Amino acid sequence: MTTGFVVFAHGSSIASANDAVRAVAVEMARRGGFPLVEAAFLEGGSPDLAGAVERLAARAASRVVVIPYFLTLGLHLHRDLPRIVEGLSRIHPGMEIVVTPPLDGHPALCDVLLARARESLD
Repeated sequence: MTTGFVVFAHGSSIASANDAVRAVAVEMARRGGFPLVEAAFLEGGSPDLAGAVERLAARAASRVVVIPYFLTLGLHLHRDLPRIVEGLSRIHPGMEIVVTPPLDGHPALCDVLLARARESLD
């Protein structure tokens, strides 16, 4: 089974914000040794989740792990993402599509906040 990953963000009309998400996806692929990583956006960016899944399917992914680049389980993750994934599962019946929890609650978040706090003291 070949697994691909999608870093799924809200998206923005500000291009640099979307570029930052794409850069995180590239770095995740590099540092993790994952050959199949795509960034995707709910709105305001391209590709959308369907486009990213298509790209991964074209590269022989049979399993896709969607990693929400959201801090909390808000309305988009609670309502919109499950609906989108359900539709994609119908389009790609042989592909397993799973969604991880959002970033909230991950122990590394406190480390990031501490780093930002320390940076502000310099």
